[in-house]
Amino acid sequence: MLSLRIETIASFVSKENKVVDVGCDHAYLAIHLVKKELCESVIATDVNLNALENAKKNIKEAGLQKKIPTFLSNGIAGILDKEFDTLVISGMGTATILKIMQEVNSSKVKKLIIQSNNDLYLLRTSLEKCGYFLEEEKVVYEKRHYYVIGHYNLSAKPLSLREKLFGKYDAKNKEYYQFLNEQLHIIYKKIRNKSKWKKIKLYFKIQLLKKYL
Repeated sequence: MLSLRIETIASFVSKENKVVDVGCDHAYLAIHLVKKELCESVIATDVNLNALENAKKNIKEAGLQKKIPTFLSNGIAGILDKEFDTLVISGMGTATILKIMQEVNSSKVKKLIIQSNNDLYLLRTSLEKCGYFLEEEKVVYEKRHYYVIGHYNLSAKPLSLREKLFGKYDAKNKEYYQFLNEQLHIIYKKIRNKSKWKKIKLYFKIQLLKKYL
């Protein structure tokens, strides 16, 4: 059974997209995209040889060897000569994602679908500096964890400060913003003895977030 996280990532893919799944792991996303005919083409890559072998095994079992090429690659460094316009990068930290983005050329890659495990403010602001703007964001709760999945492109509008901090508002996921608010209050209590400036900045974030609640 496909995970809710992967289903949500797939929901951002369009029929005309030529996709690269960076860090494909078991290739569940690539297999799903091809089976359901959700994109024009898909390439699966991973920097880890064992992971890539597992991906190849699953692709073979699905009978899709001829439709899903696989490459051992650090990010997209090993496939720059291939044809693609959409990158999926999920299950990594923001620092790793931004390192991968150093190889990305906006004249070729028009769309990003990204799920980072941390530092979402840094991710959103850094991608804007690279010319990619958040079009839409979905939050899913699975295995006792919130996953924030974003679709970035070259034509969306720049984010407000509140959106950079907490993402684009999704009324269907109000519990996620309540969760963030609780986390901020916990941090605020812990820094009572810290500098006045730190407390002011954190209180300001809480007030911004409350507009989503």
